[in-house]
Amino acid sequence: MKNQKIIPDYRLELQGETCPYPAIATINALEKLKKGEVLEVLSDCAQSINNIPMDAKNHGYEVLQIHQEGCTISFLIRK
Repeated sequence: MKNQKIIPDYRLELQGETCPYPAIATINALEKLKKGEVLEVLSDCAQSINNIPMDAKNHGYEVLQIHQEGCTISFLIRK
């Protein structure tokens, strides 16, 4: 189902934070989730578009979606 809306269990708002903090905060938050839970991360740090998905995958998490609107990037990541 391509258009199925994913409802995150938690949201982490990191707008205004500079890299590498958004990537570090994302991994720290994911470590606290239960297996299968989904975290939504919002960031406006341009480097996050690469850093957050790469770090998440390197830690064994599943990046479900990346969406950019203006300068805000949202990520949906499953533990």
